[in-house]
Amino acid sequence: QVQLVETGGGLVQPGGSLRLSCVASGFTFNIYAMSWHRQAPGKERELVAMFTGGGGTYYANSVRGRFSISSDNAKSTLYLQMNSLKPDDTAVYYCRWLTHWGQGTQVTVSS
Repeated sequence: QVQLVETGGGLVQPGGSLRLSCVASGFTFNIYAMSWHRQAPGKERELVAMFTGGGGTYYANSVRGRFSISSDNAKSTLYLQMNSLKPDDTAVYYCRWLTHWGQGTQVTVSS
């Protein structure tokens, strides 16, 4: 059974940092089929970051230069390091593998 469990969300002040984790189980961990997404209130879910072929990465324009995706294959864990957070980053953040989604973790950026 595929499971994706996100942790690391919380309340942070503008300019702060958080690191999200997504622990995967029930399948062969493959970073190239995994991605981070987010959904803000009243908005559609959007792709935030993912690994691309050839060892590259993709970031949404709104987070490029501030967020960083990484992984620990030995722990079957995907990470999203988020720096210089802004109120517009407030959303529920989801980990995805193919058609499977985690339950999400809430990130709130507010003073």
